[in-house]
Amino acid sequence: MWRPCDLRERIRISPGFCLLTAWFALDNGWEMLGIVLGAAAVHELGHCLALRLLGVPIGGLRIGIFGAELAADRRGLSYPGELAAVLAGPGANLLCAVSLTLLGGTRWAVFTGANLVLCAFNMLPVRPLDGGRSLYLLAAWGAGPAAGERAVRWTGEAASLLLAASLVFVMARTGGSLWLLPAAAGLLLAAAREQWAGKIPDL
Repeated sequence: MWRPCDLRERIRISPGFCLLTAWFALDNGWEMLGIVLGAAAVHELGHCLALRLLGVPIGGLRIGIFGAELAADRRGLSYPGELAAVLAGPGANLLCAVSLTLLGGTRWAVFTGANLVLCAFNMLPVRPLDGGRSLYLLAAWGAGPAAGERAVRWTGEAASLLLAASLVFVMARTGGSLWLLPAAAGLLLAAAREQWAGKIPDL
């Protein structure tokens, strides 16, 4: 059981995340915030369970504006093992959505939708999302780390730019939601990161 001091060390929440959630709650209500955070908890529990089953100790959790990341030493994992751990998060969201649909029909429709959206978003082929990490692992498993790096770099940059442009277009045409801005900014940041990585020679 964690002592209070350990809890602060193991779970780190950025001020930006606190501001973003407060803004979301004021704009959309605390109930909707709870639903979104619940879907995010399902996602992280999926990763956590997979890492535990693979024998990987979890050192903590970092929560920022663009998502959460478990601090775990994955160096001993094989490519299939790490791929299973990465896909466990979106898989947990998908399993939750399917189970709620079968059990409750439309009763849990909003929570089901939140899980499906989170699953789909995280499977985008962009680092550091699960889709980008999965793409790297698959390519590296088949053709080596250098090939994995090239695959995720090119795909991630193209996908980030395309999706960010699409979000900006939707906002311009519809008078759009400001809630698309963090996603667009995050995607542009991901594209810039991949562009910078592309200028560093492969070792």
